Amino acid sequence: MEERAQGDLGAGQSNLQPATAAVGEQGSSVLGGTILQVEEVTRSLPLGHERIEILRGISFSVRQGEFIAIVGPSGSGKSTLLGIIAGLDNPTSGRVIIDGIDVTQMSEGRLAAVRNQKIGMVFQAFNLIPTLTAQENVEIPLYVGKHKGSPAARARELLELVGLSHRLNHRPTQLSGGEQQRVAIARALATDPPLVIADEPTGNLDAANGEKLLQLIAYLRQTTGKTFIIATHDATVASHADRAIRIIDGRIASIEVLREEAIRS
Repeated sequence: MEERAQGDLGAGQSNLQPATAAVGEQGSSVLGGTILQVEEVTRSLPLGHERIEILRGISFSVRQGEFIAIVGPSGSGKSTLLGIIAGLDNPTSGRVIIDGIDVTQMSEGRLAAVRNQKIGMVFQAFNLIPTLTAQENVEIPLYVGKHKGSPAARARELLELVGLSHRLNHRPTQLSGGEQQRVAIARALATDPPLVIADEPTGNLDAANGEKLLQLIAYLRQTTGKTFIIATHDATVASHADRAIRIIDGRIASIEVLREEAIRS
């Protein structure tokens, strides 16, 4: 990673009191209690007189501070699953519980508040607003709901944390792909959510920038105790996770423990 700036992520905490995993003396994440439960989630869509089964009874749980990779080929259902976990889509059946809150059983208004305070989302295409600066893009989530402190100060703090303190006033077109993805990660952290979800976060990056992004995720886990869940079809990306959950044809084919020392902590 090019730069590793320190920063206090306590500023701007939401009034929902998000869970935080402890950080060990050497900077390694110590896993906390369950932050996410996915229970028998299905998703199907009508096609004429039939239905397409996209997800077929997905169940797993995630501990606070874990790094989970959802792995599978295109069309396996992994992006649909991430969208349901993030509250962007509804399951046909089953439940998703985030930090003790069932996000599948609430009004759209309440769900929007939970998304703002509990979930940070990172997209493959970055989804930055082109007319805004890096700092302004990071500020956006802080103008929704109630958050303590100055949005501008919080944005500057996070951009420093991801090594972009020298790019505060640059617009997306003035940033490299790797820099844009780091801005997107800073934006995802703006409201101090316990859970960060990323859909193919290295998909639009070259190998070098993809590796830097994975180093950044490892650093953020160590310094903030955040939980990361990413969808990827890249085995190299998945190898950095604590566990890899492989989905094939809408079902969990396997759950592979890659970091046993983290799971035992």
